[in-house]
Amino acid sequence: MIYLDNSATTKPCAEAVAAMTQALTEGWGNPSALYGFGIDAAHALRAARGRVADALGAEPDRVFFTSGGTEADNWAVFGTVKRMGKRGKHIVTTAIEHHAVLNCMKELEAQGYRVTYLQPDAAGRISLESLKQALSPDTILVSVMMVNNEVGSVMPIAQMAKLTRRLCPDAIFHTDAVQGFLKIPFSARTLGADLISVSSHKVHGPKGAGALYISPRLKSFPPLLLGGGQEGGYRSGTEGTPAIFGFAAACAAVSSTAREDAKREKAMIDHLTEQLSCLEGIVINGAHEAPHILSVSIPGVPVQNTINLLQDAGVCVSAGSACAKGHRSHVLTAMKAAPEVIDASFRISLCRDTTSEELDALVRVIREHILPRVL
Repeated sequence: MIYLDNSATTKPCAEAVAAMTQALTEGWGNPSALYGFGIDAAHALRAARGRVADALGAEPDRVFFTSGGTEADNWAVFGTVKRMGKRGKHIVTTAIEHHAVLNCMKELEAQGYRVTYLQPDAAGRISLESLKQALSPDTILVSVMMVNNEVGSVMPIAQMAKLTRRLCPDAIFHTDAVQGFLKIPFSARTLGADLISVSSHKVHGPKGAGALYISPRLKSFPPLLLGGGQEGGYRSGTEGTPAIFGFAAACAAVSSTAREDAKREKAMIDHLTEQLSCLEGIVINGAHEAPHILSVSIPGVPVQNTINLLQDAGVCVSAGSACAKGHRSHVLTAMKAAPEVIDASFRISLCRDTTSEELDALVRVIREHILPRVL
């Protein structure tokens, strides 16, 4: 199998599997228990938090574990609204966010909040100028993704956070960094974002774990879950240590070579783009600035046909976002792509395990088995 759907999920690395196995078979104590077995689990949990914080460039006591990126996004959005109270009713986001953010915005609009959706250019980029024009005195939240999960455009988060702080000093800035974490270099301490969402299974960790970074600037933030006071009182409930320990092990393993891996992946994406651009009937969508994401369309061949043909050849890709099955891409729609391009779009996404030979095989299947079907 040639797996090229790494933006949907990645294969857990050996270090993550080993950490999870140990947690399930030996270190399965409750970190809240006061006897030695539980205290050992608490120490391991503290070490895991430190490893994730190191990968984020964050203070360990500002990293709070969640069940994944969607939960972290929901907490960031709804927590901000609760914290800001009656200070304002205006929120700024983008039209190309993940639905973990967009569906929160729909819910808030139903509650009477005013949401401005920044529109991308034809490459899927959001400009600083559009954010500047959208900010207003009653803006309480700005939420902009770091890397678009469909077309790989990279947003200027540091500049956006700085602009928001200057024009709306009380507003909270959140970024969904699920596709940027360990792909695009950043440090939570210096990025300027108040809230940063990340996910384990995008970085070779297990599903079921993620984290929300809460800046020291937010000395208090509404808790996500009430109960026994775990996660500093922010997210009560016995910690899912197997997934958390796997997440931490993956962060340690992947972060050690992240820059080199990203450089290699970007070179492969650029070469793949050149190869596909030489084939008549191929459309490359968006900026593909991130090192691991490329959106491609073959107008005239429905995307499900493309996926089936690639699958028959042992190649796995995604029809746009794997989280929006059966729906026309809202990202390409916002980019004003032609309907025939949108309906034929699929996403190729790489990881540190992807090889040039696998991408060459993809090109060969497209050239020999899919393009001949173009009407």
